[in-house]
Amino acid sequence: MNTIMRKSVLGIAGLAFAGGIVGGPVAAHAAPIVDAKPVAVVQTDKKPGVDTAKLMPNGTHGAQSRITLDDEQKTNAKAIIAATKKSDMNERAAVISIATSLQESKLHNLGDLGDANDHDSLGLFQQRPTSGWGTPEQITDPQYSTTAFLKGLKQVDGWQDMPLTDAAQTVQVSAYPDAYAQWEQQAADLVGQYWNS
Repeated sequence: MNTIMRKSVLGIAGLAFAGGIVGGPVAAHAAPIVDAKPVAVVQTDKKPGVDTAKLMPNGTHGAQSRITLDDEQKTNAKAIIAATKKSDMNERAAVISIATSLQESKLHNLGDLGDANDHDSLGLFQQRPTSGWGTPEQITDPQYSTTAFLKGLKQVDGWQDMPLTDAAQTVQVSAYPDAYAQWEQQAADLVGQYWNS
């Protein structure tokens, strides 16, 4: 082992030992944790000013999914954030909106898919004209569809403090109510990255 590597390993070991001495007694006397919720670290290239505590106040629930986004999907995520800001709603609303769109369309602004369509569902949020979300032209406009989703979210009492999947499901009324939870981390990462860009 060369000298530089040996010093690095010993330095890391020393930090771990010192951290154990300093952190050990505090942890030993800490109050017991009751009803702990999982906490996730938002890994972003965020700009200053994004309050990461607002992004995921309850941590994530369940296993998380992640997809690689193309330019169209990134543009749609940015459009959702812009519409959220225009609606005077906060970062948490953007996280819920993006997670919902990730579940519903993988952030693709879907038109009529013919036989593959789920009834008459369209757009980023798979909203249905026959359910009163708007015309097909409106629903496939990212700003309109996001604003429509947010209008529904505003009507949910306590949406800011409830688990993401519950808030999204209350608006969307999906056949798969728990599916939104899996996208919370990626949605929070996107909001952290693009909120102030």
